[in-house]
Amino acid sequence: MVKKEKSYNDDENELLTQQRLTSTRREALSLYRDILRATRFFMWPDSRGVLWRDILRENARKEFEEARFEKDPEIITKLLIGGRDAVQSALDKLVEKQREQIAKEQGNNGHG
Repeated sequence: MVKKEKSYNDDENELLTQQRLTSTRREALSLYRDILRATRFFMWPDSRGVLWRDILRENARKEFEEARFEKDPEIITKLLIGGRDAVQSALDKLVEKQREQIAKEQGNNGHG
């Protein structure tokens, strides 16, 4: 029985993998915090009376939990990019709705 010596390359590859995982974890946590921050603006209830903020936070938590043990770097990257895009899209729509509301209110004030 011959023991295979662990080579320098194995150690280096392991270190790179660890660094990539740490970086990915940091990115995932950053995205999760950004989602929580963004949801603060969604303070109106849905048809059941539940605040959209709470619904969005619950969904985000569920999606993060489902992807928690994903190891494939390509899939993880796609999930992170998709998450960032979704947050940005939701905020863009929110800003657009607020602009429309302000314009509507200003229009009503001019004809009061």
